[in-house]
Amino acid sequence: FFFFFFFSSCRVLGRFSFLMLSALRLGLSRGRVAFRPYHTLPPQVQAFVDNAMALCTPDKLQVCTGSQEEYDTLMMGLMKQGVVKKLNENLRPNSYLGLTDPADVARAEKDTFICSKEERDAGPTNNWVQPDKKKEEMKDLFQGCMQGRTMYVVPFSMGPIGSPFSKIGIQVTDSAYVVANMRIMTRMGTAALDQLNSESHFVPCMHSVGQPIIPGQENTPNGKLARSTWPCNIPKRNVCHFPETEEIWSFGSGYGGNSLLGKKCFALRIASIQARNEGWLAEHMLILGITNPSGKKRYVAAAFPSACGKTNLAMMLPKLPGWKIETVGDDIAWMRPGADGRLYAINPEYGFFGVAPGTSQHTNPNAMASCASNSLFTNVGYTDSGDVYWEGMDDIPNEPLTDWKGRKHWLPTLVPTFKGPGSGVDGKGYKIDEKSNPCAQANSRFTAPISQCPCLDSEWENPQGVPIDAIIFGGRRNDTLPLVFETENWQHGTFAGAVMRSQATSAADQVGLVNDPMAMKPFCGYNIKDYFRHWLAVGKTTPHMPKVFQVNWFRKDAAGKFIWPGFGENIRVLKWIFERCEDPHATNNVRDTPIGRVPSANALDTTGLSLTHDEVENLLHVDRDLWRRELQDIRSFFHSLEPKHHVHDEPSLPAELWDELRKISLRLK
Repeated sequence: FFFFFFFSSCRVLGRFSFLMLSALRLGLSRGRVAFRPYHTLPPQVQAFVDNAMALCTPDKLQVCTGSQEEYDTLMMGLMKQGVVKKLNENLRPNSYLGLTDPADVARAEKDTFICSKEERDAGPTNNWVQPDKKKEEMKDLFQGCMQGRTMYVVPFSMGPIGSPFSKIGIQVTDSAYVVANMRIMTRMGTAALDQLNSESHFVPCMHSVGQPIIPGQENTPNGKLARSTWPCNIPKRNVCHFPETEEIWSFGSGYGGNSLLGKKCFALRIASIQARNEGWLAEHMLILGITNPSGKKRYVAAAFPSACGKTNLAMMLPKLPGWKIETVGDDIAWMRPGADGRLYAINPEYGFFGVAPGTSQHTNPNAMASCASNSLFTNVGYTDSGDVYWEGMDDIPNEPLTDWKGRKHWLPTLVPTFKGPGSGVDGKGYKIDEKSNPCAQANSRFTAPISQCPCLDSEWENPQGVPIDAIIFGGRRNDTLPLVFETENWQHGTFAGAVMRSQATSAADQVGLVNDPMAMKPFCGYNIKDYFRHWLAVGKTTPHMPKVFQVNWFRKDAAGKFIWPGFGENIRVLKWIFERCEDPHATNNVRDTPIGRVPSANALDTTGLSLTHDEVENLLHVDRDLWRRELQDIRSFFHSLEPKHHVHDEPSLPAELWDELRKISLRLK
């Protein structure tokens, strides 16, 4: 008994000494920066942090407040480490550039897991591992992973502070770059922490870059020489979600969605589970307000796969006089049924994490204004004068450029083109090869405060959300899908979202034409068939659901050229959608097709466009032969989702979706 008591006391004293030493180190290192005292944390947060510290053994602990002074100190430290560069204060005020390891540039779906207790709950589109087994694997990876580093405790709110829609998360991380991004992307710091009392629930988020600093091996992950100053451990990358306990564990990556755990991990994968349990929808959707020349305003939510123009649509500068678009959010929507039987949506985020290549004053001037200052840039090129550059931004600067891999004096690779005069950058039949030798990585990003968006909607932080009148699904298709069509009802709209396909995106490791239901395939935290069933159930219990449409800006002609001009001209399609919401029973502006209603002749406003009548007809044409092949592919996709013999009690695809498939098949005949 004596020896048991003695050694137990030593363990307790040792734990206490570790915490005191961490607090002492924090106190000695903090200078004049005001950090949140550890002892002021709610008890359940203290318990989470205690366990994380015991596992990861960091040298220091810092509870983040979200202050400007704290942010400046973090960025100064990152500059000293060579992780970021400060951009020219006159050209890009209070902004920084980070260049990642070349292997750490995108989400990694093969390393992303849903660790539900039952395999049936993860479903056929997720990677499943038994939770107890995966938790032990993750604990082994996290053991001592923060040696030589600071553990940052990052409290954050997804959604407006105090909103009944909002959820609180606590992320621990050893990456100051992650903390800096989280400060822009979420409502981070003291205000979020103050929402918790001693009994409040929060989502615990564990993150580490997986590269401890060992004396003599300062830049080596597990003893192997790192390729850059960017810390990561890609061979051991794991992004794990535990639905029953609502935990997130991410190891080995410092990039975007793998490390900013409030974004895809929480706001979509975990939130989709919370939404199913609580009767709402967590969706990969933008939210915008659209006002007609008479001053009538409606709100639209729209789902597009990453890098398919979602941000451009959310911040559109309309080309039609008198019409106005205002931004509520560009990526994620949480939608709940209201007391009046309508869906109300909030944007749970606080910033933009936009794809840089292709963003310019021509394609998205509001995005360019949003990232003009107080922003972080990741994996773009930079000029000698201290500004950023990426493909499609504007003309190539007339000064030396360094590319995202740090190669100085970057020059574009020119390839011959035979598409006629004026198509080459030098006017002599050459164009820039943006794929083989890019200045910016294809999935490079800007992180910018949403408050800097010139077209920000006045209701964007309404704690009750905004009422949604229409939902739009879209993707990148060269053919088959018309420019726009309206579905018959909520069930038909659910089917249209469930069978979405799009060309692969640079935001993840994909190729070819990808099935991406509702743009949620990589982000649904539970069985996709139960997710479809949940959509149908919400529609049955909510009397005034939004109308559902599908769009395709990317249809090409026989010569492989985009037919529709896109960008600000997309207001013409939104105008038709607006009119359909105003008078859903009108018959003079629609034409029935086997897949839904398309605009009738002259119903689509093409005033001022150089489109011929035949080109407009091509855009709206529903080719029956192509759609018969499409239905074959849809049928194959549905069969791929059906139960597997080795999975116990797995649900079938909702019968309503098979019914919609049969209806379209009959109409095509």
